[in-house]
Amino acid sequence: MTLSFPNPSRSFDAIRNAVRFIGHDGVFEVLFFVEVDALAKSDAELQRTRASETKCLSAFDAFRASIQEVARKVYSRRHGNCVTLTAADFR
Repeated sequence: MTLSFPNPSRSFDAIRNAVRFIGHDGVFEVLFFVEVDALAKSDAELQRTRASETKCLSAFDAFRASIQEVARKVYSRRHGNCVTLTAADFR
């Protein structure tokens, strides 16, 4: 099956210091986390300032399409029901 992202919701997870979002592989739900350091690679403001929940969610929204593309690539290499995207995944 192809990984899709029909649910646009996302949330900030302060414990993981990451933005959480959900993908679907057929009927299976896949939980994704993109670390703040990974978001900062694409967002200059996050690189310069302290990462707040609002700034992280705004950065996620701004780069949603590219984040989801990276999520597809990472998921194709390491299937699982929970995948964390790190800065190394965004080369």
